[in-house]
Amino acid sequence: MQVPQHETVHVIIKGVVQGVGYRHATVRRAHMLGVTGWVQNMEDGTVQALVQGTPDQVDHMLEWLRRGPPAAVVRDLISQRDDTDKRYVRFEQL
Repeated sequence: MQVPQHETVHVIIKGVVQGVGYRHATVRRAHMLGVTGWVQNMEDGTVQALVQGTPDQVDHMLEWLRRGPPAAVVRDLISQRDDTDKRYVRFEQL
């Protein structure tokens, strides 16, 4: 039996992404897609996230993060593959 491929991606989201329900909506979307990891507000006004899942799950999550919830205005999204061995069991807001 083949083990499903697993990716970890660290994401920085810039724009109007704090105070608009971005983190809460991200957690809901992550649960829908079955990805694990975390999302948090940063002091510089960005939101950062770590997303783990199959390549397809991660791609769908990144696509959603580029838009965010209706009140958000995403101006830039920077994603970088992370080679961590740590595996998250759920997706949560930090």
